[in-house]
This record gives sequence, structure tokens and C-alpha cells, in this order.
Amino acid sequence: MKITVYGGGSWGTAIARLLANNKHEVKFYIRNKDIVDEINSKHKNSKYLPDVDLGDLTALNDPDRALEDIDMLVMAVPTSAFRKVLTNIKDKIDKKVIILNLAKGIENESLDRISEISKEILPDNPFAVLSGPSHAEEVGKDIPTAVAVSSENSDVAKEVQHAFASKYFRVYTNPDLLGVELCGALKNIIALAAGMADGLGFGDNTIAALATRGIYEISKLGVKTGAKMQTFNGLAGIGDLIVTCTSMHSRNRRAGVLIGKGIAVEEANKQIGQVVEGIKTTKSAYELSKKYDVSMPITAKLYEVLYEGLDPKEAVTSLMTREYKEEIEEIFLI
Repeated sequence: MKITVYGGGSWGTAIARLLANNKHEVKFYIRNKDIVDEINSKHKNSKYLPDVDLGDLTALNDPDRALEDIDMLVMAVPTSAFRKVLTNIKDKIDKKVIILNLAKGIENESLDRISEISKEILPDNPFAVLSGPSHAEEVGKDIPTAVAVSSENSDVAKEVQHAFASKYFRVYTNPDLLGVELCGALKNIIALAAGMADGLGFGDNTIAALATRGIYEISKLGVKTGAKMQTFNGLAGIGDLIVTCTSMHSRNRRAGVLIGKGIAVEEANKQIGQVVEGIKTTKSAYELSKKYDVSMPITAKLYEVLYEGLDPKEAVTSLMTREYKEEIEEIFLI
């Protein structure tokens, strides 16, 4: 296939390398010319993926050329930039081009998922999302990884599946687009909370409790909005939650650790050096929980920490001393 990867962060770089290794005709667009020059001369992206050899992958700095005569556009830009980027390039994309999203978030202003933004701007283009436990640092080194691809069009999902699949990268299809998108976005909230618990000096017990109650909490919102419970139990849900809550490759977990140690949110974001999707997604999820009248205590307390200045220790105390409940609640009886 003729595929353009649009965005040169760590995940975009790892995916561009994967697709090139799969023998596709890859055009890798990066806005930063210094990074383009480094990739083309040294086969490295030292800013975002320093330990990965990019082989024969090349990059370019010309967006018009990057969008010419392609079958698929892989969008590797942050959620907050997706609408602007797609609006700027919409007139340069043929209607047959598949739009594949890699970002995991929910737009703050509209509370739209990425698929909804894409449908608004490019209503005729097929859309798919790739999600699951997949750190760029490991995919870039061919460490075995399994992910899910979802689209409202099963043929599109299968086309993406075959384009990405390799002996190191296994791709499953999942027809629940809403669920896959929500899983990818909401698990970052729980990863932030897990990182904060670590930063506060708590242990494995705390992380396990947050992850377990976290998947319950985000699946409640998912089911209420029409997603399938099974998706939250799969790669896009519990799979991605496990890796983001436990690995220091996770930007969200690392940011949470810094915040738990008392570092201000803005400074923590700056130290990570890349977009921490969970910070903005917490606000979106908090607003969605109110819109759909779903109790999300972890999300609510994290929102207070990030946006209202609540001390992380007080947030933990508040969660631990909530009204006593049954563990197996209504969602698991659906």
C-alpha cells in the first residue's frame, strides 16, 4: 500500500518503521526539519525514539508531497491537534483514503471522539483506529506486541489488519469502534492515578486496586454510552490499562509519578517532553461522567488534583474512605 504517516513523535516513528519493514511505500511527514534531516542522514530520531535504528526509513518535510497518491493516512498527532491538522489538509486527500488514527484521547471542547471529528471534516473517508498495549519504544525494537483495530467498516478494519500485521506485531479486529476509542482515552486517566500513587510512595497493592477499580469505572461510562463490555476486557481495555499503569515507558504514568512527588502539573508535562494525553482526557471524562450521570470517583478526584489543586494525598484518603460498597456491582450483571 501507499501509506503516509503524519507526525514524527515516538509512536509515529515506530509505526512508520513497522510499515516500511512490511514493504509498504511509506511517506513519513514530520514538521520539524531537523528531525527529518537526522532521520535521512543518521537513520535515528534521537528526540523521540533515540534507541531505535530506523533502517531505510526516510522522512520528508513537504506536506503536499506527503499526501499525494496514497491509500492510507496514518494520523500520529495528539488529540488536541487532530481537528486543526485534518481541517488544514482535507482538500488534499482523496475520498478513498483510509484515515487511521493512533491518538488516544477525547477532545476537550466538544467531547468528541477522534472518529466523530474525522466524520465531521471528512465524512466520505473510511476511518479506523489502532489501539492496545503498544509502547513505541518496544514496537521500534520488534518486541512481540498485540493490538486491536476498529472501524465501522469491517473490510477497512481487515485491510488495516493485513497492512500492519507482522511476525512481531499481531493485529486483531474489533467491531466496537466506540469502545475501542473510549478504552484508549480513558485508561490514561487511571495510568496517571497509578503514577501518582507511586510518586506518593505507595506500593503494588495500591496500583493493583487502582487498575482493578479503574477498569470497572471506565467500563461503566463505556457501557452507558453504548460500548460493549467485552471491549474493556480485551487488548484495547485491560491490556492497555495494564501496560500504562505499570511501565515507565508510559508518559501518563511518568507524569503521575512527578505530580505525586509534588511537582506542578505544567512542570510535569514539560519534563515529560511529549503530550501527556491523560491530563486533558481527565477533563473530558469528568464532563462526560456528569453528562451521562455515571459515578467515576477516581476520575473525579484526579480532576480535582489536576484542575482544582487538591493535594494527591487528600485524594487518596477521600477514595479510601468512601461509602462501603459491594465489589460486584450492576455493570457486571448486564
